[in-house]
Amino acid sequence: MAEYNPNNVSIPNGNYFGMPFTPEESDIVLISVPWDVTTSYRPGTSKGPDAMLDASLQLDMYDFHNPGGWKRGIGTLEIDYSILDTSRKLREEAEKVIIHLESGGTPEEEYARKKLRKINEASQHLNEWLYEESRRWMKAGKLVGVVGGDHSVPLGHIRAVADQEGEIGILHVDAHADLRKAYEGFVHSHASIMYNALELVSGVKKLVQVAVRDVCEDEMQRIASDGRIRCFTDHELTESRMNGTGWNEQCNTIVAELPDKVYVSFDIDGLSPENCPHTGTPVPGGLAFNDAVWLLGKIATTGRRIVGFDLCEVAPGNNDDWDANMGARMLYKLCNLTLLTNPRPE
Repeated sequence: MAEYNPNNVSIPNGNYFGMPFTPEESDIVLISVPWDVTTSYRPGTSKGPDAMLDASLQLDMYDFHNPGGWKRGIGTLEIDYSILDTSRKLREEAEKVIIHLESGGTPEEEYARKKLRKINEASQHLNEWLYEESRRWMKAGKLVGVVGGDHSVPLGHIRAVADQEGEIGILHVDAHADLRKAYEGFVHSHASIMYNALELVSGVKKLVQVAVRDVCEDEMQRIASDGRIRCFTDHELTESRMNGTGWNEQCNTIVAELPDKVYVSFDIDGLSPENCPHTGTPVPGGLAFNDAVWLLGKIATTGRRIVGFDLCEVAPGNNDDWDANMGARMLYKLCNLTLLTNPRPE
């Protein structure tokens, strides 16, 4: 730390943003989960943590919401590449299941059941590992953020945060509602994360969704029938804007739905596709980067507290690092706002 100068070029050291802190020295700890098994359109998000790690070295450290916030420490746990190896092997099995289903097969047939059982058991094991890892660092007094990977990965972390904090609300930025039950037979599908959070984590008392624009009828029925869910669809937000409601006012309405303790689950495809062209399931529409930052900033300005977060579905392109650049910048913003809303005791 004595030799670190935030105005100089960041040196690759295995830490996001080239930070000069160990996890033990940091107020916030980042856990990378390079897992991409159940993505139903195109894979690649398992490469997200490594790509963002590289791209994060290009960021400057001044944050307009929280100048000097980095001094409290942003620590990085070493990536466990056995997770990536398992993900690659199971992805091959998952693709066989998807092809089977797209060819008219069913999840109940023996061919699919064996593969699904193997994948679902491994996914459950991952969730348990992340739960224990998150709990370990939170018990040590750390704030924790998860870097995916596909959007199935943060369930264990959400459980750990709810166990630590009690009742929480989730601010879910995403193109998709993720309220499907065991999508394609995958119990821990990327399309099921919010279904699982609501069903399996008793501490989740509110789910506020923003920018949803690719949704099935069953999900819309769930949204309409579950009083815990408030979904601000992309259609609703656009209609409101076209009728003269400014984004600041819309953000006030969105954040007013949240309790004091907020968990942020940020799927990068909640942004417009030019911000994340290689993500697993890009969808036209969505938020501009600055719109998303303004919304997240409202959590701080309204006195709420970010108690944990995840950033998922960043997939690097083969020929450019734009997705990773965008993901690294959103990750840094999430870190700084989390630190801002959790001041150190006097």
